[in-house]
Amino acid sequence: MSTGSSTPWLPSRARPVYGNHGTREELTSAVDYDGAQAPVREDLREAHRFILDHVRSPGTWWTGAERAAMAAEARAAVRCALCRERRQSLSPGAVRGRHDGPGALPENVVDAVHRIRSDPARLSRSWFDGVIAGGLEVTRYVELVSVTSVMAGLDYFARALGVAPLPLPASRPGEPSRHRPAGAKEGGAWVPIIDPADAAGPEADLYGGGDFVPNIVRALSLVPDEVRVLRRSTDAHYVPVAQIPDPTVRRALARPQMELVAARVSALNQCFY
Repeated sequence: MSTGSSTPWLPSRARPVYGNHGTREELTSAVDYDGAQAPVREDLREAHRFILDHVRSPGTWWTGAERAAMAAEARAAVRCALCRERRQSLSPGAVRGRHDGPGALPENVVDAVHRIRSDPARLSRSWFDGVIAGGLEVTRYVELVSVTSVMAGLDYFARALGVAPLPLPASRPGEPSRHRPAGAKEGGAWVPIIDPADAAGPEADLYGGGDFVPNIVRALSLVPDEVRVLRRSTDAHYVPVAQIPDPTVRRALARPQMELVAARVSALNQCFY
């Protein structure tokens, strides 16, 4: 699958897929998976290059440097002593301290990234309300969730292959687009979302025109480019969203095998679903 302008539903910011701060060759070299215990398809490698470039580039509400710092914090959360102590506590909010990590972002942002990455099963509406009341705008929260989640996916992929996580490339300069979609509305989720019937104008392509739109996809729609990246990742790692309801779709594994693996991994990762 192309990651260029011939794929119209991909993030539409006016930038090349690979920027000057980290060339395509450098990203290609970074995603070589040397020493992996299994071969890695080229479409997966290309998706991972795309995701890395997306993470280190200016987003909708965060700069490239801020997004790269989030990615580094998401990775640091795995080894964070405070996160480990909180996971062992019946009341994680009662455990105080500072997170282990780069610390380049405001403390409330670092804490949100670490909680989402390290203890997602115990996130609650009251926790979310507290995060927003603490000064993190809901638009910036959604983008933070996306960056944290896609980095977790890349790191788990490397772990499954028995290799080190992919190195984080240098951030790209530039300003966020600050595009808030007109079709996003309150109701049915913690954050405003775009219902398929309201996906119009710049968001007309957002869900691919299919009748089936999973809630996990809608959950990021307040920041449409993060939906597009999720679709790019899903196409490579699973199946295209429009094909999810079709039980006959397969890759190297049959669909029942795919779902068994997906359910087990989701349970281990404390996925809400």
